[in-house]
Amino acid sequence: MPLEAGRARVVWRVAGTGQDDPVPTPPPADVIEPHICTDEVETRTELDRRLATGSLAGLTVQGLRLDLDPPDLSGVAVAGTLFVGCRFASREVGADLVRRGANVVPPFSGLPYPTQPSHLYTPEDLAAGFADGGFDGMYDTRVYAHFRAHGGALPDVREALGQRLHDHGVDNALADATRAWLTTHGPQSVVGIMGGHAVPRGSTPYRMAAVLGRELARADRLVVTGGGPGVMEAANLGAYLALRPAVDLDAAIDLLAEAPDFTDHDRYTAAALRVRQLFGAALPPPAGTGDAASRSRADSAALAAGDLDWARSGGLAIPTWLYGHEPANLFAGRIAKYFSNAIREDTILRLARGGIVFAPGRAGTVQEVFQAATKTYYGTDGASGAYVFLDRAYWTRELPVESLLRPLLAASPFGDLSPTIHLTDDVREAVRLLTGS
Repeated sequence: MPLEAGRARVVWRVAGTGQDDPVPTPPPADVIEPHICTDEVETRTELDRRLATGSLAGLTVQGLRLDLDPPDLSGVAVAGTLFVGCRFASREVGADLVRRGANVVPPFSGLPYPTQPSHLYTPEDLAAGFADGGFDGMYDTRVYAHFRAHGGALPDVREALGQRLHDHGVDNALADATRAWLTTHGPQSVVGIMGGHAVPRGSTPYRMAAVLGRELARADRLVVTGGGPGVMEAANLGAYLALRPAVDLDAAIDLLAEAPDFTDHDRYTAAALRVRQLFGAALPPPAGTGDAASRSRADSAALAAGDLDWARSGGLAIPTWLYGHEPANLFAGRIAKYFSNAIREDTILRLARGGIVFAPGRAGTVQEVFQAATKTYYGTDGASGAYVFLDRAYWTRELPVESLLRPLLAASPFGDLSPTIHLTDDVREAVRLLTGS
């Protein structure tokens, strides 16, 4: 149900529980909604337009290669301008900007990743280097090795700053990449698919998740996963082949099943790249040219025009280098890869307003169930879609989360939300519950 204006001022109390403390209320909508910032310059085209006015004062210039065809900044007003993650033709250019009142946060040297990425990753970005160096030579693996070598989840301060700048850039790129889809289809068109990372390729749960991803994509739903192997890879694979005949999906899974175990890194990744080669052409990269560290973000005009091919060819994956020991899921159309797992998990659940499918999984999946339930219970992100649990026996007997989830959502301050919970063994019923058709 929609949240009423001013609802954030209401203080709720739980009736009949003996709890007198106020129940938290949803934050104001402007706190959680992505913003369109008019003072950020993110493309060379926009920079050139601003330079023509003679002033960049007060603006933020993000992640641009200003060492290529260097612009003349000498006569431009730069008081209060923030240049973050930009590359200049020389150190003297940056020093001159600082002398004239600008703030300059240059790209950190020695990092294998960009400190201000200007676009979401593609499978080609993450797999770069595999052809020559195998799994250990991939961009994705090299970043993970660096992450581990610099403290992992508890990095030193220099590394922490670099990672936070990177994740902020991914935040911005994700907002840009999803804006056209949300404008066209609305927030209830985004469906999350969660489940076990250890589900082997070719297994029945893997095939079910792949069919689910395919059918949701064909119904104009943006499939969002956590970007790992198992159920997550299967769902993105189904969305990747959504416009091809169903027999192609079966054939692709059969090929992948020759390397079922994600711990066999090289064979696992090679099989995914082989399927991509046989069954789908690579999508155009995000606007701009060059490698992952140097592309410019797509112009807002292009996004508004509906650059949605990626959404219909694999959907979205949101993984983390905290789990970098798992091979990259190479079937999503775009990949928002974070260092921070907490940001990543919250982002998946915030986007999935059209419902969430929970396939069988263990502790990580159960955590996601109740993290999502917390958001639904308090209406943190607005109205929630259906909670669809695949495999009725698993969720009622092996891990009986339903018995706790139903009374919890029934006691929501916004009324009885337990009818949003559904258990099924039928993928097509799951699609009907999520799409209404």
